[in-house]
Amino acid sequence: MNGTLQAVGRTAGKGKRHRLAKPELLAPAGSLEKLKFAVRYGADAVYIGGQKYGLRSNADNFSIEEMREGVEFASRYGAKVFVATNIFAHQEDLPGVADYLKELEDAGIAAIIAADPAIVETALRKTPGLEVHLSTQQSTMNWQAVRFWKEEGLPRVVLARETTMDEIREIKDRVDIEIEVFIHGAMCSSVSGRCVLSNHFTDRDSNRGGCCQSCRWKYDLRSGEGAYAEPGDQLFTMGSKDLAMIGNLPDLIEAGVDSFKIEGRMKSIHYVASVVNAYRQAIDAYMADPEGYSLAPEWVGDIGKAANRPLSTGFFYSTPGANEHIYEPQEKPAPYDFAAVVTDYNPSTGIAVVQQRSPFKPGMEVEFFGPGGRSFTQKVGEISDDQGNRLDVARHPLQTIRLKTDFPVEPWDIMRKKIL
Repeated sequence: MNGTLQAVGRTAGKGKRHRLAKPELLAPAGSLEKLKFAVRYGADAVYIGGQKYGLRSNADNFSIEEMREGVEFASRYGAKVFVATNIFAHQEDLPGVADYLKELEDAGIAAIIAADPAIVETALRKTPGLEVHLSTQQSTMNWQAVRFWKEEGLPRVVLARETTMDEIREIKDRVDIEIEVFIHGAMCSSVSGRCVLSNHFTDRDSNRGGCCQSCRWKYDLRSGEGAYAEPGDQLFTMGSKDLAMIGNLPDLIEAGVDSFKIEGRMKSIHYVASVVNAYRQAIDAYMADPEGYSLAPEWVGDIGKAANRPLSTGFFYSTPGANEHIYEPQEKPAPYDFAAVVTDYNPSTGIAVVQQRSPFKPGMEVEFFGPGGRSFTQKVGEISDDQGNRLDVARHPLQTIRLKTDFPVEPWDIMRKKIL
């Protein structure tokens, strides 16, 4: 887990350069179950949405009681919980903000992620025990703006996705503040997510949590006859490739990035566990031996097993061009699916107890994997239910299944299957 702030590197008249002793790995959690998997698979912190003031209204957002449970679970592993309160508020949204922030503070939330100055200012006045991290929605990309927010009292700024590696270095050289950047996940086709297409097309406000992802709809190029496609038209989308910096972590660490953020509160447990697991191993390997570090193919492979869009390095090295967008209308499913989670294992018999998450049957090749890179593949042998009845297929959601594994497994390990 993360250490305290320490000064490293240059001063050169620009102020001390500070960074966390070890970069924080910050994972998304769209539900309490996802929070627990993210923490178990190596996240130093997770960010969640409450039932107010967040930008993912369709996620399984947390009640205050669930937040308390999440904080208690995370704290057992030395992890923190942040809450996104990153809407741009209309006047009608503001009554009750102070009371809600106080509830978050009392629940043990470590920080909120906020964009609207009204919410930022309210938090700084009313909830001194709750850190305020500036959301990427503010499109902060230069050191003068970062210094402004530091002087307002914020300890961390989440930079805009358009920020380049050179700009990150200069910001860290000039301003003594924590910097968080997105390193993996979906990229918005608009400017830092501030899109109004959804408002126009569906009356769902992107900046109040209602984005309908209209950039991923199917369009044609007809002139003057409307924008949306009709049957038989040649179609395209406006979607961007997903961000993936697994191959470039040394650059981010040396630039002084304090928190590596993974996008995806709407993503599956399989996605969160796979991606967090890969980045956890990569960060730990680099910090243990920077000179001898090399990218392990299995980390890239694990990310590929959970991804469903082409990947790119976003804006870090250059402005994305035509090749960084997705013009084909269809999105391919992830190549692997979450089949089961291990709940118990008997080392004397080699029998694992798993909870089914999608159908599987004897003879199917599956992969078991767990935190820290443990993994193996095998064919499913005989399976039975919790009463000992032999089954031809595990078809019922959340059904308890018993099967023999080729190697030891542990609770929270995931069994995944390849989608044919």
